[in-house]
Amino acid sequence: MTELSGRRAVVTGGASGIGEACARAFAAAGAHVVIADLDAAAAERVAGELGGEAWAVDLSDTAALAELSLDADLLVNNAGIQHVRPIEDFEPERFSLIMRLMLESPFLLIRAALPGMYERGFGRVINISSVHGLRASPFKSAYVAAKHGLEGLSKVTALEGGPHGVTSNCINPGYVRTPLVERQVADQARVHGIPESEVLPKIMLTESAVKRLVEPAEVASLALWLAGPDAGMVTGASYTMDGGWSAR
Repeated sequence: MTELSGRRAVVTGGASGIGEACARAFAAAGAHVVIADLDAAAAERVAGELGGEAWAVDLSDTAALAELSLDADLLVNNAGIQHVRPIEDFEPERFSLIMRLMLESPFLLIRAALPGMYERGFGRVINISSVHGLRASPFKSAYVAAKHGLEGLSKVTALEGGPHGVTSNCINPGYVRTPLVERQVADQARVHGIPESEVLPKIMLTESAVKRLVEPAEVASLALWLAGPDAGMVTGASYTMDGGWSAR
């Protein structure tokens, strides 16, 4: 595939999970990929395998991103963390961290990339949101708030970018088979008072009509289409990939 030949793609959280799957799909389609990740060694590994670049960066350090200029035709805002606590026990500093990483840094990266996209008359902003950008779950106040905010940011980017050839969309998966989800199992078991073996059937997959986790490659396949030439009229949209969760 060469449909992304000549394009430069920046993928945050690109060293594992959904981000790595997106980077691999983009590279296979001909793009030059920049793997942005907190884990420098993992970013170097993936970038080396794909002939791309590694960008070791702490995206929660938003002050360092304020004056950034970003050369990207394709920007995938994917980096994220999770923290499961009732609101009354949710640590304020953890709430702030999640908001910086998952809402403020996407804003700053979009802000840094748009001037170049506008100059070239082309850009694709792909925000890896979640079904939690459209629906809420208990004990995830920061994550749900950040993803809801990302949905709004994506739509504003679509409206401002449209006249300049820039599209902006969200992908909204349910639970994806990633390290982020695997780390949630113990937290969910503790907060709900159930064994870890019961978390998938009783908590994570209860709302989904299709009773399995989403695979990272499935998310990447949609991101690849959104990045390509056939999606020029697709903008301001939110694409659910949640096994029917949001159909309820």
